Amino acid sequence: MFAIEMKALSSKQQNIIDFVRCFLVDRGYPPSIRDIVNGCEISSTSVVDYNLRILEERGYIRRHREVSRGIELLAWSPVLRCQVPIIGQIAAGEPTPVPTPDTWDVTASSETLEVTEDLTQGKEGVYALKVKGLSMVDALVNDGDIILMQYVNVVENGEMAAIWLKAEKEVTLKKVYVEPGRIRLQPANSQMQPIYTDPENVEIQGKVIAVIRQLI
Repeated sequence: MFAIEMKALSSKQQNIIDFVRCFLVDRGYPPSIRDIVNGCEISSTSVVDYNLRILEERGYIRRHREVSRGIELLAWSPVLRCQVPIIGQIAAGEPTPVPTPDTWDVTASSETLEVTEDLTQGKEGVYALKVKGLSMVDALVNDGDIILMQYVNVVENGEMAAIWLKAEKEVTLKKVYVEPGRIRLQPANSQMQPIYTDPENVEIQGKVIAVIRQLI
């Protein structure tokens, strides 16, 4: 499972990164400040310079100011992106009531999240959920995080999964353990107790493959 912290780039900074990458691929050398002004439709060279400083501080580029066109992308190969549906919220705490298992139907989502394909790992059936609660904090899943899920209905012992509790009509995020005659849904928080339930009451809706934490 991947866990990443993301400090969001502004749309202007992302446009600059994309422009520099495309310029490098097309021409084999980096753009000048003036090229970026024109290519990204930015008002002035000082605005470009300000945003390049931010990109350098965050590790996206390296600048060689003594060299003409001295912008180096630290990972300049094209980045493949894909859209992942955000299909709702999941409780990392007490199970949250939802109407039916169809709540987790990825085809019903209108909200999407753009991620790089290294996060989806080429897997099929990937969707995203917003986390509410603190039961998985020791597994680096905090309240407000977004988790990427792969839709599966079977997981290994100890894997973190979205579990539909049929009788309760509730869903929860926990680590799953199969024990004699029962399923243990284990939080990753020493202050919280596990949930024990009958195997027939459990339906796995997916397992966690990545955690995205937005830094403000």
